[in-house]
Amino acid sequence: MGKNQHVIPRNDAWAIKGAGNSKVTKVFSTQKEAMSYGRAIAINQNSELIIHGKDGKIREKNSYGNDPRDIKG
Repeated sequence: MGKNQHVIPRNDAWAIKGAGNSKVTKVFSTQKEAMSYGRAIAINQNSELIIHGKDGKIREKNSYGNDPRDIKG
């Protein structure tokens, strides 16, 4: 399983940053563009996409790997 990908605010833009990385992967002008790019990485790495709001707080998570929750009824 790869690193979780975070969509984070950066100045007046949005960035993708891998969990534990000191530098961002890529910067985008819109959150939507950053989410799309981050989703592709998360799918490729079987990890999670964690989306932060403008305040930096987590507002959404999407899992594209082994989901630790037991969803069996």
